Amino acid sequence: MKRLFDFFAALGALILLLPLLLLIALAVGLDSGWPPFFIQERVGRRGRLFGICKFRSMTVLKGAEKGRFDAGDARRVTRVGRFLRRTKLDELPQLWNVVRGDMALVGPRPEVPAWVQVYPERWQKVLELRPGITDNAALEFRHEEELLAAEPEPERCYREQILPRKLELYEHYLRNRSFGGDIQLLIKTICRL
Repeated sequence: MKRLFDFFAALGALILLLPLLLLIALAVGLDSGWPPFFIQERVGRRGRLFGICKFRSMTVLKGAEKGRFDAGDARRVTRVGRFLRRTKLDELPQLWNVVRGDMALVGPRPEVPAWVQVYPERWQKVLELRPGITDNAALEFRHEEELLAAEPEPERCYREQILPRKLELYEHYLRNRSFGGDIQLLIKTICRL
């Protein structure tokens, strides 16, 4: 039932939001060139790699698609990208990932392979689930970029503080997930936009 709901809700949202998506793609292209989308390798359900799709909010950097991590470094963020990140509109193309079956609307956020290797025994359980666009960790760490930018050692902060807390929230979701809970998380996410 969850997969059917996710598929039709994401497809409906893509159709409804098509004019906005085209406008954003055009704005990204005019601001910083083409392509307007950024595809990055992430770890999905059962460890399968997939390409997460976002609107590009940074200047193109070779290797970023493989998960290069510049924690807290906002120097490459474009003018349009700042707006997209602040409003979370850069995440809208992930609706296509939901339609394809790579992701769900609600579930643990997918991580790049390098960070999955940091706590592999914990990720093994979490990766039983299809990753999602939103969850409690995404809401709690909505301003993660600013948190990391304020840290003297952002990668260490992510590894030792933020990632363990995210995994705690993912594991809680794994134990307590329900369709009703997912609907509540979607409503909470929409209200915080």
